[in-house]
Amino acid sequence: MKKQSLWTKDFLSISFTSFFIFIGFYILLTTLPIYVLDNLHGNETQVGLILSVYLIAAVLCRPFTGKWLDELGRKKILLFAVFIFAISSILYFWTDSLPLLLALRFVHGIGFGMATTATGAIVADLIPNERKGEGLGYYAMFMNLAMVIGPFTGLTIIQYASFYWIFGLCSILGIFALALSLIVRIPVNSSNAGKKAVAKITLSALFEKKAIPVSIVAGVLAMGYSGILSFISVYAKHLGLLSAASFFFVVYAASILISRPFTGKWFDLYGENRIIYPSIILFALGLLLLSQANNTFLFLLSGALIGLGYGTLSPGLQTIAIQKSDPSKRGLATSTFFTFLDSGIGVGSYVLGVIVVYTGFSTLYLILSVLIVVAFFIYYLLHGKHSTGRQPKASKADLPA
Repeated sequence: MKKQSLWTKDFLSISFTSFFIFIGFYILLTTLPIYVLDNLHGNETQVGLILSVYLIAAVLCRPFTGKWLDELGRKKILLFAVFIFAISSILYFWTDSLPLLLALRFVHGIGFGMATTATGAIVADLIPNERKGEGLGYYAMFMNLAMVIGPFTGLTIIQYASFYWIFGLCSILGIFALALSLIVRIPVNSSNAGKKAVAKITLSALFEKKAIPVSIVAGVLAMGYSGILSFISVYAKHLGLLSAASFFFVVYAASILISRPFTGKWFDLYGENRIIYPSIILFALGLLLLSQANNTFLFLLSGALIGLGYGTLSPGLQTIAIQKSDPSKRGLATSTFFTFLDSGIGVGSYVLGVIVVYTGFSTLYLILSVLIVVAFFIYYLLHGKHSTGRQPKASKADLPA
């Protein structure tokens, strides 16, 4: 039987829509801290708040976006969300004060949260059932590429040009995403648009209980990772290594791509504990090394260790959350996992911004390495000691890319 086509115009359109959204996200993520400090004369606490507001807005809207996607239709919500994202990207040209920037970041976060939820639901509708694992893997690859291209581009631009170039590029990316979302054709039966909704919004309808323990662990680890997202560019500038900062995420992503095939197989063969425990230790060691980095080699080596550690932890813990949950609730388990993950990054960014004012960056990363060690024991208590070893075999479609 001939395989159904995967690389259709609609699949490529929605994948590139997500790609452009995430490049814009990562460009601003790594450059706005410097903009806040140098152009708006803010402090490190306000730098953390800039990221926190964005992610909190995304977290708040995600559960409701899933409901709206089913009730109002995929295409309407996608266009509305990407329009908000694109307009917000353009409005950065006029953010000449911290209050204005905070307000815009909240609105931009709503657009980001809704748009990424919509693209994730739509791409699942577009991929043929017999090629779900393959298709979702390629879709995730677009986001992995954005994670490398975005920070590298943003941190390179600010070394040679003003932030107007950053805002101009993000505006163009937002417009590209909106243009592509206009041409996506979505299967008619992919939503319940027009049907009367009967489900009430309750905690059990928004969160999968069985996924919560491992999601708590993910949230704690994400607090540690928020120190990278929020302050790595500022820390690099402080060390006189700003040019190296643009390569930090390249090394980080390269270590993920190199290790992913092996760690995935070992996860299935030997069980989650033999992957999660070493990965937590590698993450802690990476942060410890980063706290002591005083040259480019140590700075980038820490990126490699953090990539091996946290880059393995995120998909590994997501897989556990899915496998622990009932098959009919895998989507809810995924939503629960990312809600805790994004909350950890959002809360962590603000709290760490307060801490770094009193401790400095080197001490901050030292503290974070201790936090990750604490997460080691939290994982043991909430999941590790209950694990019987090898995970039950799951189909490719059940596992995150």
